[in-house]
Amino acid sequence: MHRRTTTTTCAAALAVGLTTIPAAAVAPHEGPSSSTAGLTVGAVGVAGDPADQEAVREALREAAAEAATQVSVQRSAPSATPQDVPGPRRLPSLPRPDLDAALDQLVADGALGVTATVETSTLRWSDAAGSRQLGGQAPALERSPLRVASNTKMMVATLVVQEVEAGTWTLDTRVDDVIPGLFPDHPEVTIRHLLSHTSGMPLGTYELITPYAGTDPEDWDAFVSAIGRDYSDAEHIDAVNAAPWVGEPGAQFSYSNAGYVALGMLLEEVTGEPVDELVTERIRRPAGMGQTRVLDEPGLRGPALHEAMFVDGRGWIGLGGFDPDVFSHSGSALSTVEDLDDFTRALMSGDLVSEASVEQMVTPSSQNPLGYGLGTYAIPDPCRPGEFLHGHDGASFGSLSLALSSRDGTRQLALGVTGRDLTVAQDALYDLNDLLVPMLVASC
Repeated sequence: MHRRTTTTTCAAALAVGLTTIPAAAVAPHEGPSSSTAGLTVGAVGVAGDPADQEAVREALREAAAEAATQVSVQRSAPSATPQDVPGPRRLPSLPRPDLDAALDQLVADGALGVTATVETSTLRWSDAAGSRQLGGQAPALERSPLRVASNTKMMVATLVVQEVEAGTWTLDTRVDDVIPGLFPDHPEVTIRHLLSHTSGMPLGTYELITPYAGTDPEDWDAFVSAIGRDYSDAEHIDAVNAAPWVGEPGAQFSYSNAGYVALGMLLEEVTGEPVDELVTERIRRPAGMGQTRVLDEPGLRGPALHEAMFVDGRGWIGLGGFDPDVFSHSGSALSTVEDLDDFTRALMSGDLVSEASVEQMVTPSSQNPLGYGLGTYAIPDPCRPGEFLHGHDGASFGSLSLALSSRDGTRQLALGVTGRDLTVAQDALYDLNDLLVPMLVASC
């Protein structure tokens, strides 16, 4: 296992782990480096530092670019033969990458548990490796659920768009018209602003946790205690209302977990139902997502993959007491990679909202490097130049996930990893691109 020598602090972990910021792409926001080792475990989800965010953006772009290069080389090989695939053109069949070996390599390098799947018209692959929890012997399973953090945003965005279709509100309805006084200094914030991260409010999670994380930047026990507190939605909103905003509503892209906490509050206000029940009724059941739940209490049961974080000078720290209320409606879902595939397929196929609404969700809503639309972002499709894969990622303090689908809903990939290195300067325990690149190639 690769271990680093650089030391870190709890304050730095707040910038590295708590953001759940999306991984990126061509018109997206959090991804790969054009000449680096790729998407490291500590990179996805970096919070406020623009340099960190650009590193993440570069990392995912590199994964897509590397996959595209491999696909191009393989398709130009004399042995390549045409094969019918969904879409307007016949493409040469490609040799399947050794996905099982790539998955095992992540565990050999330091990941605790890994589960992944690729689904196309000609391939259905899924596998798991590693252990369900720190120091445990029970193996990770293909059906093992894990905390998928900001992938929850796609679910909440879908519920919000369903309300638009029902006529409850429009995308340009002001938040103040639904819950008066929610943002007293910014009454012009709209539902579109919240969905697209253009409200101008800060991330929110940093502002929420910092008062409880202690004054000693080396006190990891205080940090773990802070992310184990039971936070109310009102506390999330109070935290951003008390903090400086990064800009005026609609002026710029600024990723905010608190914005999606607010969207969950709006949904509960107009429907009279909690978000977890709305997800069950309107998303989980229609999409066939058998193991997906939205949680509000610490603890995981059954075959779930448990979170842990690695810190130089301290080693592994289990996160059994982590409370998903730290993210609330922005990132509290538990799901499996199979369920994530089912969700992105159903969404992109127009089974959860209309095709017109899907198109709105995937269309970039602002000039941002993530190509962020309404609850989804895009990365270049390595299989079809000029097209994109759409979805989201999720990074909690001890888990990482990614879910992507082709726009026509015929190809999906999803992965989940537990065990994150929260050390500053992310030389990381493992390189996620070692698995992500072959998965992208296999999706062709």
